[in-house]
Amino acid sequence: MLPIGNSRKSYFVRENEHSSEHNASSLFKFENYKGSNMSARFEPKLPKRWDPKLEEELIKIWQEERLYEFKYEEGKPIFSIDTPPPYASGRWHVGGAIHYSQIDMIARYMRLRGYNVYFPMGIDRNGLPIEVQVEKEFGLRIWEVDREYFINKCKELLDKYEKQILYICRRMGFSMFNLDNPYRTDSPEYRALTQATFIKLWKEGLIYEDYRPNNYCPRCRTTIADAEVEYKEEETELVYIKFKVKETGEELIIATTRPELLGACAAVTVHPDDDRYKHLHGKHAIVPIYEREVPIIPHKETLMEFGTGVMMLCSYGDTRDVRLFRELKLKPIILINEEGKLTENAGKYAGLTVKEARRRIVEDLKKMGLIEKIEKIKHRVPICWRCKTPIEIIPMKEFYLKQVDFLNAIRNIADKMKFHPSHAKQLLLNWVNSVTTDWPISRRRWYGTEIPIWYCKKCGTPHLPPPGRYYRPWKDKPPFEKCVKCGHTEFVGEERTLDTWMDSSISPLFISGWMRDKELFKVIGIPVSLRPQGKEIVRTWLYYTLLRVYMLTKKPAFEHVWISGLVMDAQGRKMSKSLGNVVYPEGIIEKYGADALRLAGATAAMLLEDIRFDERRVAACAKFIQKLWSIARFISMFPEPEKKPELMPSDKWIIAETYSLIKRVTEYFDDFEFFATNELMNFVWFFADHYIEMAKDRAYGAGFNEEEQKAAWWTLHFVLKAILIMLAPIIPFVTDYIYRKLYGKSVHNELWPEVREPDKNYLKLTKIITAVNSAIWKFKKNKGLSLKAKVKVLYLPLELKPFEKDLKAMHRAEIVKFGELAGEIIENEGVKIGIDLA
Repeated sequence: MLPIGNSRKSYFVRENEHSSEHNASSLFKFENYKGSNMSARFEPKLPKRWDPKLEEELIKIWQEERLYEFKYEEGKPIFSIDTPPPYASGRWHVGGAIHYSQIDMIARYMRLRGYNVYFPMGIDRNGLPIEVQVEKEFGLRIWEVDREYFINKCKELLDKYEKQILYICRRMGFSMFNLDNPYRTDSPEYRALTQATFIKLWKEGLIYEDYRPNNYCPRCRTTIADAEVEYKEEETELVYIKFKVKETGEELIIATTRPELLGACAAVTVHPDDDRYKHLHGKHAIVPIYEREVPIIPHKETLMEFGTGVMMLCSYGDTRDVRLFRELKLKPIILINEEGKLTENAGKYAGLTVKEARRRIVEDLKKMGLIEKIEKIKHRVPICWRCKTPIEIIPMKEFYLKQVDFLNAIRNIADKMKFHPSHAKQLLLNWVNSVTTDWPISRRRWYGTEIPIWYCKKCGTPHLPPPGRYYRPWKDKPPFEKCVKCGHTEFVGEERTLDTWMDSSISPLFISGWMRDKELFKVIGIPVSLRPQGKEIVRTWLYYTLLRVYMLTKKPAFEHVWISGLVMDAQGRKMSKSLGNVVYPEGIIEKYGADALRLAGATAAMLLEDIRFDERRVAACAKFIQKLWSIARFISMFPEPEKKPELMPSDKWIIAETYSLIKRVTEYFDDFEFFATNELMNFVWFFADHYIEMAKDRAYGAGFNEEEQKAAWWTLHFVLKAILIMLAPIIPFVTDYIYRKLYGKSVHNELWPEVREPDKNYLKLTKIITAVNSAIWKFKKNKGLSLKAKVKVLYLPLELKPFEKDLKAMHRAEIVKFGELAGEIIENEGVKIGIDLA
């Protein structure tokens, strides 16, 4: 570990910690040597400043060279990435740019490690999100327009957002091989594969149709799965309603947040151990307004601490109600319809929306004197994942994919995969352990993969076509002549579509060529090497993919799973238009460059932690890139020796530190943890301050022989190459530009630096060297002296005797003595030195 900083600490936090030391040093400004007899000998190969506009030139070069094209090479290990196909339902903010840049870092790193990286790009274009966006953008409702017209509007908007996403991908330097032609989940080829999996699972008896209560979004007018339900905290009225006990005539107060469901009340429950109500077990309560008798049932799921400890059991207030109705064999009363309005079972409230009915019922109960009190409470409300509308639970006929039977298999798969970070595995297991029902996979929407079924118009028998092509039963002619059961020749096509996750969950199968490209599947196959994704869709994309791939192949979908956090604003809030805190990447890239944005994302947080986006971090990273450029510019003046010369102790010391860095960074990058970039950045400052300053005179040949000079040149290039290669996955533009200019080839075609054990005898000296250098710089600064000011005598620790020539030149000392103290004594970090200016 470098003594100059904690590797788990962000560079952004450390920026000012370096400032005094850097301002104190001359920072290898070779301009200081202008006018000397050496200035004509050494000319830099790089201009003074890095211009981020050069990034666009490099993009063209990479395209012309086909640098990232995937080519199968016999014997070379393959690393395949199931790149998340971003959903094209809105404009990307910096979160998308940062998230995908980190996935690109993995791809670039694995290439440097010698892998043939299969890194395809896709665009997710199916399902509810784009439909909701179309409804908002064009001011229409899906049930009010022609299906074909609505589908075309979806395509129009998808094309618009896809164009912006792909522009950002190119401008950020992402190295997917197919950015000019990404796969699309709404393409006939992709949808055909989704339908083929449906047909296969149907034939295996893993898909069935049933009428049962489901999560239902009244705004989107479709069933949604448990995994698509989100929750929000909101202030709600807890209404205490007076029921009457039929047998005793006493009042029974029940607190509820859903008074509009009184008409669907089928029972009242109390906890069997609640002494307040033991005398009511088996008796009956009279439901206010509806005057209906319902049983009072003791049940352990009743929450004694909520309200009065008495609960209404209605069809359906929540999933608990669904479960208890089934367990207690109660007859449901359907009170809310598909439009989110009350049915005729609600009596005089029929036709009202849920909110209107709630208000009217509370008003009526007040007039009847049946409200004890109303409290304001914070309540966790289930909402639709896409439009944020509160959901209802409504019985409907839907298709289901069996999943409960496969939960143990998914747990076993989780044990076989390697998670990055390792504790992310628990996110998956938490969801798996919460699943209790099968997955409703049919949707009453239009922009999605159609369920490939035609029904006999006479007997209703479902007919599924042969897999292999894309079918639209609502529009296309059936691919069969007559019903297999009754021989009738007329059919009705299924109008429903599949849940969008039925498409997204087969992405590893699609990219690997399963069932569509035998040669590609031989090369890529299942499992795919890596699934990188955000933590917020573990319960959907990751879980459903593992489930579906196992059902279809009996294999784990992935070898590695990489889970990242979210990108928030500087205050830790989610970016949203309503908060006015959305930052788009185009302006940031224009101002600082893509490399600076990539670097800011890598250094901001460890895996699974949320990133707080702060433009000041990007600005600081841009300054670091300029510092790297200046270092490379200085080194570019000196030729790289063809043969390794005899190295001096200071050369061996910085090489030991470089190998120590390579070892640490490799360990982190092997875990796909790029927060370790902070270590690289710290080392760059360290390298500039201490080694370059120490070897600068030697590089110029001032007072040193040719062999010593070449040793400095060789070491400078050795360290710079290692730095550039290790930073290449993070900041691919500036590193490649420098590498091409200095070494005549792309850094992205190089191999990762060799991991070797560093010489620990030299590593032990780092603390002393940095303490001594910092003490001398500080001494000169406090005396108002230039760093180039001469020193009569330096009294240094004996351990630094091997570095005498370089230290003497570095600090402009006439004499250096070791192992004794005299002159003005200074102590820094436990190291004492003496300085004599006389």
